[in-house]
Amino acid sequence: MTQHPSLQLFENKKVRTLWDDAQEKWYFSIVDVIQILTDSSNPRKYWSVLKLRLNREGSQLTSNCSQLKMPAADGKYYKTDVADSEQLFRLIQSIPSPKAEPFKMWLAQIASERLDELQDPELTIDRALAQYLQLGYSENWINQRLKSIEIRKELTDEWKNRGLKEGIQFAILTDIISKAWSDRTTKEYKILKGLKKENLRDNMTNTELILNMLAEASTKDISQAVNPETFEQSKIVAHQGGNVAKVALKELEAKTGKKVVSPLNASTILNLNNKKQE
Repeated sequence: MTQHPSLQLFENKKVRTLWDDAQEKWYFSIVDVIQILTDSSNPRKYWSVLKLRLNREGSQLTSNCSQLKMPAADGKYYKTDVADSEQLFRLIQSIPSPKAEPFKMWLAQIASERLDELQDPELTIDRALAQYLQLGYSENWINQRLKSIEIRKELTDEWKNRGLKEGIQFAILTDIISKAWSDRTTKEYKILKGLKKENLRDNMTNTELILNMLAEASTKDISQAVNPETFEQSKIVAHQGGNVAKVALKELEAKTGKKVVSPLNASTILNLNNKKQE
């Protein structure tokens, strides 16, 4: 289980957080949250008293909270009571504070996942365009990205027409496509790029994005041609669609001598683009 400690800021106050790769969720330091909500000079004491009260009330919340190592003021790591976002929402209800509602909004923003890329559409086209421009993406990349959203939607519509279920079946098929052309599942691809909850496609290079579009468009076209009737047959189609892009990838790599699948993510790509413009 790989965990990544980090700091988040709420109104310029630090909250120690930790991302768990295995469970794909954030954990938050409870005493940090209590200090922010209550302005207590001794948030650990406040938490101890609150735990006793919750236990007396029969709440399972405190027993369900975990302890994970987080950095302290002295730079060393100590076991700290933590809660995931769901537990933290419930805990906040037990803490009277005028900051509760804005903190909940902040928490939702931190903890919420982008709309699942396995089940696009993520955003409307206009909203996506404005967001990507604001983030500093090039117009060429944005055009490719918006097209990829359209292609993804066409593919998921095809899967729905075949009676396939959103969620686990879509995820499995997506992984088959990804593995076929890039030799990596979606999760493996994210790890390569150093991503957590970020959208994988938002962190692809132009070439990666084009090949992923080719794989998904090919899968949709093959599915419409052969009319798979079962999930197992759709898995075969997904592999075939991914292989179409795999052929193109191998041909391109042979011509350029460069690997297509890259650890570059949005941050590094945008930094490189900015340096070119300087």
